[in-house]
Amino acid sequence: MKLTVVGVGLIGGSFALAARRRVGAHVRGVGPEADQALELELIDEACAGLETSLIGAEVVVVAVPADRLVEVTEQVLAAAPLDCAITDVGSIKRPVVTAAARDERFVGGHPLAGSANSGVINAREDLFDEATWYLTPTEITSGVMLERVHNLLSAIGAKPTIVGVDDHDRMMAAVSQLPHLLANVLVLQADAALEERKIPVTGPSFRDVTRVAGSNPEMWTAIYLANAAALVGELDGAIERLTAARAAISRGDGAWLIQWQALAAERREALTEAGLSGAVLTELRIPVPNRPGVLAQIALGLYEADINIVDMALSPSLDGRQGVVALWVSEASASEASECLDKLGLSIL
Repeated sequence: MKLTVVGVGLIGGSFALAARRRVGAHVRGVGPEADQALELELIDEACAGLETSLIGAEVVVVAVPADRLVEVTEQVLAAAPLDCAITDVGSIKRPVVTAAARDERFVGGHPLAGSANSGVINAREDLFDEATWYLTPTEITSGVMLERVHNLLSAIGAKPTIVGVDDHDRMMAAVSQLPHLLANVLVLQADAALEERKIPVTGPSFRDVTRVAGSNPEMWTAIYLANAAALVGELDGAIERLTAARAAISRGDGAWLIQWQALAAERREALTEAGLSGAVLTELRIPVPNRPGVLAQIALGLYEADINIVDMALSPSLDGRQGVVALWVSEASASEASECLDKLGLSIL
């Protein structure tokens, strides 16, 4: 496989290294850290220009900072081969998916992986092992391109998971960006409360909940602003809940607070339960017409039913008019998946 990584930092460099060692990919890199990535043997070639790096590429991964993601993705789409799959690693999906417009080659992506240490020097082959990697196909995404990206991610150790574009951004606002904002608030609140005094020993609760406070100011500011609408909505919800807790404390309503605390404990357990890792899988084989978006339609339909596709394979017929999609889902969700596919007008072989 010929792979191009645009932006060879921690994420791009780790992807390149994993693809070289686990897939045998020939990797070209482009960007400010490409020469260093070549010295570290993370890539096979360091290219001076974008167009040169894209010649003959089968997959392109755009791994540039959030504030450059749309611009660079548009440049890649304009210059990449027509049979090349293009994906990205941005944590906000709507702007870049919109920028890709009606290009069936693009598959939005977002790995839930990282490190406290940034830069290509900290790239690791195992960075994505067992990490959820969200994919956000649209109704026009090519099934061939989606399958290619999905299979590559699985091959480097990640767990690709299909999700809707706007659902992804709302989810990230709630579970990633809002916690960063609240961590900043808690640190500044404690600082104001203590004035010039210092705490001899801070409790584990304060350390745990403020661990991400102040993370990379430039990067996180770009993320906040890129997902402003969803993040403002989550902030409004947080303010409402804080206001309700304040009212309960003010009126001495212990019963409300006990119920509130218990509900939070219950919901936290549900939200952090392990997913499909280690589950018994069932294969579903579905005949489909050869048209753009059919695989994305299936994937998004199953996503709406809360069914994750663990693996997939697309086998076109000799005449190219139709094909068979093989999907692997957990055995527990196989019956529900069959019902979902039936509602989409698709039968199982």
